[in-house]
Amino acid sequence: MADSQIRVLSLNCWGLKYVAKNRNERIEAIAQALSQFDHDIIALQEIWVYADYQKVKDRISRRLPNSKFFYSGALGSGLAIFTRFPIIEASVHPYALNGSPIDVGAGDWFVGKAAASIVILHPVLGPVQVFNTHLFAKGGEDGPEYNRAHRLVNAYEFAKLARQAAELGRYVIALGDFNSIPPTLPMRVILDHAGLIDAWVVTHPNADASSATTALEAITKLGMTADSPLNSWSAGKGYAFGTWGKRLDYVLYRQPKRQYTAPGEKLPVLKARDCRVALTEKVPGHQFSYSDHFALEATLEIQSSSPTSVIDDIPTELTDASVSTFIQALTACYRFSRQRARKELTVFTLCILLLVGLAVGSGWLPHSWINPIFIVFTVFVSWAGTTMLYQGFLYGNWECNALMNVIEELEIYRKGLDIQARTSGDY
Repeated sequence: MADSQIRVLSLNCWGLKYVAKNRNERIEAIAQALSQFDHDIIALQEIWVYADYQKVKDRISRRLPNSKFFYSGALGSGLAIFTRFPIIEASVHPYALNGSPIDVGAGDWFVGKAAASIVILHPVLGPVQVFNTHLFAKGGEDGPEYNRAHRLVNAYEFAKLARQAAELGRYVIALGDFNSIPPTLPMRVILDHAGLIDAWVVTHPNADASSATTALEAITKLGMTADSPLNSWSAGKGYAFGTWGKRLDYVLYRQPKRQYTAPGEKLPVLKARDCRVALTEKVPGHQFSYSDHFALEATLEIQSSSPTSVIDDIPTELTDASVSTFIQALTACYRFSRQRARKELTVFTLCILLLVGLAVGSGWLPHSWINPIFIVFTVFVSWAGTTMLYQGFLYGNWECNALMNVIEELEIYRKGLDIQARTSGDY
């Protein structure tokens, strides 16, 4: 096998048990399709059922014998990585914020969205840290600031992990569903703070929205992987009408940060040679797509050695404007969280008072047939009070503390930028 390039693929499988439609047929088809590909690394998201992971593993193990399924939260992270290279390390970092436990419909809190990674030993590059992630889904970029705060915290934590990996002298490859379109703040945080390079931008430097006039061109020219009218699972939904979809899935990479190198030492360089959307067709024999996302694949070429000065010259700083916008969003979420927690604790207090009233009034029930209704109502009030206590006190403080940690980190970071600017001006 040639070791002058690394072929990678990322796919959100939409594999939640009992919820995802035609899951068994789709996972079987995904496993079959992947077994026919020649990628060196495959990262899957939303593959929550271990039996589904095992099915894919069995099909592709001949080419990709090494793999890791990552556990997180109550239902699992949904993340798995397959590779033909030896795995020498593995880790998973659950994000500090993943939505609310009371938001059962979204489900992010229960699955424990995370950043999973393995370190592979490449014959040319040496240690390479491969990340796979799926960021918090709920909340758009146009609504209230607090809607996107959790995804921003995810993005910041992910950027720190990728940056730290590079500072350890490792090449970094990052794959996944980032639930953010390119110009938004979460992607700016990831790209700027971690110094990551977007493979799609490198291989499609002249792409812009005006270059696509059809849904197919939006896929091939703009890299739309989600909400496409050509995907059977989104074609009939309102948000797909009049749009060409969203680019939510990415292949990112960067070179290592070498602190100490011998004079004149040269190191190989990763560079994206090709990046394209894959698995856009229907499942053979069916009229539905493989998933509600298309796959994204890229070829990263290992170029001939380059001076280490080129390797180290990677911008890894957020701008002051980005930091200020980031803090503003987290602060808005912090205030919203405090207000919501107070309301929930107020409901808890009212439930306690109501339970006391029910206990006192239970001795004066006029008819025996009221007893069952009385018991059911008491159970409901008890449940509501317990839920509000958990949501308002435990989760409320959890969310506020996590937000405050990041806000204070960003304040320190912004002061550091000011100090560096003044210091460089003195010289």
